[in-house]
Amino acid sequence: MSVYRKSEYVGEVVWLGVAPAGQGLRSGEEAALELGFDGVTGARHGGENRPACVRVRELHPEGTEIRNVRQLTVLSEEELAEIAAEIGLERLDPGLLGVSVVLRGIPDFTHVPPSSRLQGPDGVTLTVDMENLPCNLPAREIEKDEPGHGKAFKRAAEGRRGVTAWVERPGTLRPGDRLALWLPAQRGWNG
Repeated sequence: MSVYRKSEYVGEVVWLGVAPAGQGLRSGEEAALELGFDGVTGARHGGENRPACVRVRELHPEGTEIRNVRQLTVLSEEELAEIAAEIGLERLDPGLLGVSVVLRGIPDFTHVPPSSRLQGPDGVTLTVDMENLPCNLPAREIEKDEPGHGKAFKRAAEGRRGVTAWVERPGTLRPGDRLALWLPAQRGWNG
């Protein structure tokens, strides 16, 4: 018996980007992403391990070396459009948010269960870590390009910021690739 079940949902890759290490949050659009066990080599969030940040400060002192489950940021085109509309823009450039992958076709994408898998045509597999909570860094980037619109980002992005993910199986992603959504085959926790 498998610990995963293939869902009926498939996300189509509509945008790919890389934020280079040491150069800020912005992602530049890419024609393809070559994904290894370290994510994208040379990317801001690349690497098998990373220093603990404020997001996990209750667990680890900042700077402590931990496993990198934030190699990629994955958003849905649909939720990106909702954020754009709420902040008063016709379109929101995913590069301003430091996005790695934008998918189309998976509803309520930000809330897919942690440990879900997104599997591409060549076997490349991304493991969903968890919801990517909104922060002020994208708001600053939006404000630089779209003055007056960035301030509303954090509130508008609540529940729509996508997920963080890490590479379980290396491979290549290209626009137009279709990623099957695999869900953990377990009941919800009743804690």
